[in-house]
Amino acid sequence: MPSVHGVTIGGSDITCDLSMKWHYYYASPFVPVSISDTGTAFVKVEGMEMGVTLGLNIRGGSLNLSNLECNCHIDDISIDLDGGKSWFYQGFLDAFKDEIMSTAAKTITEILNAEISKLASVLQSFPKLILVDNLAALNVTLVNSPFLSDRSLGFEINGLFVANKTNTHAYGNSMNVLDGLQPPVRCSDPSKMIGITLDVAVFKSAFALYYNAMFKHWIVDKLPERSLLNTTGWRFIIPQLYKKYPNDNMTLNLSLTDPPVVQITQQKVDATIYADLVLDVLEGVDTIPVACISLVISGTGSVQITGNNLAAHLKMDDLIMSSKWSKIGTLHMFLIQPVMWTLIETVFLPYVNARIGTGFPLPLANGFMLQNAEIITSSSGITVCSDVSYDYSFDGTQIYTW
Repeated sequence: MPSVHGVTIGGSDITCDLSMKWHYYYASPFVPVSISDTGTAFVKVEGMEMGVTLGLNIRGGSLNLSNLECNCHIDDISIDLDGGKSWFYQGFLDAFKDEIMSTAAKTITEILNAEISKLASVLQSFPKLILVDNLAALNVTLVNSPFLSDRSLGFEINGLFVANKTNTHAYGNSMNVLDGLQPPVRCSDPSKMIGITLDVAVFKSAFALYYNAMFKHWIVDKLPERSLLNTTGWRFIIPQLYKKYPNDNMTLNLSLTDPPVVQITQQKVDATIYADLVLDVLEGVDTIPVACISLVISGTGSVQITGNNLAAHLKMDDLIMSSKWSKIGTLHMFLIQPVMWTLIETVFLPYVNARIGTGFPLPLANGFMLQNAEIITSSSGITVCSDVSYDYSFDGTQIYTW
């Protein structure tokens, strides 16, 4: 539960039953005979109460965990010995019962304090960036204060895509810290263990980065339909192209004029891509631009969870074309559009889907896996609600090393 200082975790009226073996051995160089004894013991702890109050604050983009209060109290403890000369030792245990309870409570408190210190150290070692690929990383720096309620604990992270620090090139402008996210994350099933909301700004930052890094210019010199890379293949579509440059090889120069625009609603995810397609004719060592066609590609995206990644798939719904300029006469769009539609569906979209299909990692601690995740879309972004499991085979010594 939340407290005025942070989070309080407590347990009361705890009963514990233990069974164990005991062994006693005594020897001295001054006594020629050693003494030993062995048996079993049955321990019952009743009325144990434990409480921990943790302070939570953000410092330097990481979660700072402080131990504000930690205590343990035991109402009663009974230890029954069996075997050997247990009747002799039982009296000593009964006589020191209060001291044993106090020592046990103190030991439990010390163990709790030690484990809290370990947890605080692990939280401080969380990465500030999660690598996506050789181009991009996800900024998972914590911002603002934690969200506390009677049912949940929430954190806000920067969440924007930035250039991978291992890549020497910089793409796009600097990113601003997200703001305006308000708790709680709303899941249709309140029993889900975690909820992660991704603001629209996260996707805009991803599109802006990849737009500058990968998709701004793309020269197509290989196609399944090879005839379209020769003017002969266009002789009935753009007659003037073939007449002016008969049987010359070609390339298609596709460039995005702006980062893709994404719009998220409760029903679907829409994406619009703005591009220019330049038809280049190859004459010897010269590349001659002969026409430019403006494209507006509208599509519907679907999102899914792949492992711990949020992945997507884009399907084209509409294509609007217009002639931007031409050195080969008038371009008849109704003849060119079926060719462009086929090129986009068979070349461009598979290229895009191959990359967004792997997705990007959601901000989870190493070793944890999403289970039975659901995706909720809204006008403000995408929410992932899920249970989590821990992979016990995960090597914890390798946590958070990048």
